[in-house]
Amino acid sequence: MFTSRHVKHSRLLLRHARKYLRYKDDRLSASDREQIVAEMKSLREALRDRDRARVHSTADTLDKTLHRLTPVTWESHWRENCEVILVAIVVAVGIRSYFLQPFKIPTGSMQPTLNGIIGHPTADPPPNILRQIGEFIVLGRNYINVISREDDQVFEIVPKRILFFFTFSRLIGQRQNFLVYASPDTLSHDFNVFPGRVYHRGEIIARGAIDTGDQVFVDKFSYNFVKPHRGDVFVFRTDHIPAIRPDPETGPPFYIKRLAGLPGDTLRIDPPFLYVNGKKAEGFGFERVMSAKPPYRGYAPGKEYLSPPDRPYTVPKDGYFALGDNSYNSFDSRYWGPVPQQNLVGRGLLVYWPFYPHWGLIRQDQFKR
Repeated sequence: MFTSRHVKHSRLLLRHARKYLRYKDDRLSASDREQIVAEMKSLREALRDRDRARVHSTADTLDKTLHRLTPVTWESHWRENCEVILVAIVVAVGIRSYFLQPFKIPTGSMQPTLNGIIGHPTADPPPNILRQIGEFIVLGRNYINVISREDDQVFEIVPKRILFFFTFSRLIGQRQNFLVYASPDTLSHDFNVFPGRVYHRGEIIARGAIDTGDQVFVDKFSYNFVKPHRGDVFVFRTDHIPAIRPDPETGPPFYIKRLAGLPGDTLRIDPPFLYVNGKKAEGFGFERVMSAKPPYRGYAPGKEYLSPPDRPYTVPKDGYFALGDNSYNSFDSRYWGPVPQQNLVGRGLLVYWPFYPHWGLIRQDQFKR
């Protein structure tokens, strides 16, 4: 680290020159080969004598010789850029397949621990463009402002995805249609927009802000070496869970929940408490939910599983019981049962965007069985 820059550059140049001689030995003329060898020898001597001026001079001479013998063409630039792009793609695919996978939280089942998509309807017009850009970068907030141009009725709301990541809705009416950067669920739940709704000319259809769901990196690596821990915020596939219908375009969705029950655990819910093996669930995440301090509300009884407080449920072998922290608005194992072991993807590692309010590492509650 203390070596001068011109010395590092010269040593690197010598290494390139040696490689060039090895690769082109059978194609170089005797005179060119001798010239390169002589210039390399001069540069090594200048480095040994620590003659800065001579090092610069001989390095520049050798560099010009190599450029003369290997002229740069547009084909070489094109080939080099393609190689860089290909390597970057291979590395990205490798990281996504075996180490880290980005995941967007679409629903509010883990709120307020992790945010899903949240709509904020308002009668006020959107702020100026600079504020919108700033809020999008920091908060992941997008503004919509849809006003009916005619007296019309909404016939259909069609979801439309771009790059399998950005979700839009096409509002189709008899006389007009709109493309809105919001999912049909968000429009219906937060903005009260649904098929059959009638609007008059100049009436606001949907206006306000939409906060995107937290974007998280999922650690796909650690579950290959350590068993899942009770209290993990974990991601899993929903294959072979009959109650969850696959998306027509992307297939079975991914869910993110808190791991409440390991194989062999006996669970029951007596609101607002969750009991594991006869004792209240331990760990920061569980305790925060069970405190029922707003905005947390505690654990709610299930429908098919954990419905009556006096009827416990034992998690089967190779199964994991998933619960959302927003228990009263979470479609989880209480409705469709345990998650098969082969469906596990990994732990939620960190929120990488937006930068507020949950940016950073996701706290895990790790206790032994």
